[in-house]
Amino acid sequence: MSYNVNEKGYYGEFGGAFIPEMLYPNVEELRQNYLKITAEPSFQEEFDSLLREYVGRPTPLYFAKRLSEQYNTKIYLKREDLCHTGAHKVNNTIGQILLAKRLGKTRIIAETGAGQHGVATATVCALMGLECIVYMGEVDIKRQAPNVARMKMLGATVRPATSGSKTLKDATNEAIRDWINNPLDTYYIIGSVVGPHPYPDMVARFQSVISKEIKAQLLEKEGRENPDYVVACVGGGSNAAGTYYHFLDEKDVNIIAVEAAGLGVDSGESAATSALGKVGVIHGSKTLLMQTTDGQITEPYSISAGLDYPGVGPMHAHLFASGRAQFISITDAQAMDWGIKLSKTEGLIPAIESAHAFAVLDEMKFKPEDIVVINLSGRGDKDLNTYIDYFNL
Repeated sequence: MSYNVNEKGYYGEFGGAFIPEMLYPNVEELRQNYLKITAEPSFQEEFDSLLREYVGRPTPLYFAKRLSEQYNTKIYLKREDLCHTGAHKVNNTIGQILLAKRLGKTRIIAETGAGQHGVATATVCALMGLECIVYMGEVDIKRQAPNVARMKMLGATVRPATSGSKTLKDATNEAIRDWINNPLDTYYIIGSVVGPHPYPDMVARFQSVISKEIKAQLLEKEGRENPDYVVACVGGGSNAAGTYYHFLDEKDVNIIAVEAAGLGVDSGESAATSALGKVGVIHGSKTLLMQTTDGQITEPYSISAGLDYPGVGPMHAHLFASGRAQFISITDAQAMDWGIKLSKTEGLIPAIESAHAFAVLDEMKFKPEDIVVINLSGRGDKDLNTYIDYFNL
């Protein structure tokens, strides 16, 4: 079985491009050109150079000594929190901005939940001198104020989404509307492995630098390329797709995906798509989706703004349905406790999204000789207000 996308844009039964006719030219232009453009030596050279000199790659693979001692196993952290802008998101926005420029686009739009993708998009637009409009749910604008300020400092216009739950799903809806209305000069940088084909594949390819580096770094540190486990949090799932990418067909590597259970999987306040989702279509792709019996999308909830998406990317839906990946749901309380625990144990304050991934250490038993790689996908600066309010710091 293949875990990568096929030529029609499907991962098993998931994926595709379910889009209104008015979006077809935009998406088709991208589909016809993305592989050709990204394979050009000049593209590769510019992409690699910016990742190295602007983003600060390769990010370290850090052996978490105290954590490893506590859990009696070998725990390595992939330090995506050290990327410029504070998270993995910038790997993808660099790739897509280079693509947009080669397609002759002058106006960039994006959606954002936690604000990290918005900041990463605004950053590369400033770098390239392009107009930038970021759609963000009204609720997220309030809970991620520092990132909103960053986007504005970088010259972006932040437009609030005021419909529905006023979070990521609604911001995405607004961005798609904008793209339909401005097809010629506008490029839509999607921030996760979601949306119509070719976005899930394209974003996964740009993020695959994470697993590529893990292999090289593990070889150097442990004398072997493959860990026993790779662990990442999954909302839409771009940091996870990048962490898993080069291990998808390596059967000896166990893939662990960690979702946000919110107040509990069955609480009605959750974003645990694998446990609660059914097959449906959202934002142009067929995937697993939280929905009512008559197909209306259920409002997701998580304390982390980056994980409260009602679906997962089609790659992850396929990994779940095929049994290739193990999905674990972690509550707000578990994630927040890990935010403090990682801070006090390793001196690393994680993004709340990333904190979810660490809770796996309490849910699973690892052997002393196991090598467990956890993606520390972002740093916690953006979440300080949430941590302060939650713990009365």
